[in-house]
Amino acid sequence: QVQLVESGGGLVQAGGSLRLSCAASGRTGSMIVMAWFRQAPGKEREFVTAISRRSSTTYYVDSVKGRFTISGDNAKNTLYLQMNSLKPEDTAVYYCAATRREFLRTRVVTSDYYDVWGQGTQVTVSS
Repeated sequence: QVQLVESGGGLVQAGGSLRLSCAASGRTGSMIVMAWFRQAPGKEREFVTAISRRSSTTYYVDSVKGRFTISGDNAKNTLYLQMNSLKPEDTAVYYCAATRREFLRTRVVTSDYYDVWGQGTQVTVSS
């Protein structure tokens, strides 16, 4: 089994930066794709970005392109999300997710593609 624990959330002013981390433990070698999703109050969980642990291929939702960067350190079993130029609309609980399935662009954006989820970390961007 794999466990995911997010950290790094907090309160930041618009235009600021945060870096989220997701520490993975357990049978992490079986995880092929890792991703970040977010859920704002009253809204459905939405895809943010994903990365293939094999090829480092990435994919981003349009609203964060050029501002967010996903990366991973396989040796440390840690996933990161560097968030720059934050906007109030980025306010949400951010979740880390992982799956044993391959990186398919049409599928990695759907939450049901993932086998394991973290507990989430709150990001609040003030205007």
